Amino acid sequence: MVYSTSNPPALETQAIAGPRKWRYTSADPIATVNTAGYITNGVALGMKVGDTVEVRDTATPTTNLCTVISTSANGSVDISDGTPISQTNSD
Repeated sequence: MVYSTSNPPALETQAIAGPRKWRYTSADPIATVNTAGYITNGVALGMKVGDTVEVRDTATPTTNLCTVISTSANGSVDISDGTPISQTNSD
């Protein structure tokens, strides 16, 4: 799918100093979302290198914790491949 600026990442927490935490929810799989330039307006939103992004895929459903690894002059950002967040209940 194509990223839509009408469904941007939402800022969850903003520290006085240090990285911010964002949440992004869509039906796109993590392999699509972590493609360089997918989030086209990340710089305008205030995303910076080192910020974390919790990516929720509503189609599977899965959640991955990613990091902003670069920003581009055109305003897009690139996020890391991400680490899956899972819940286990072994009892």
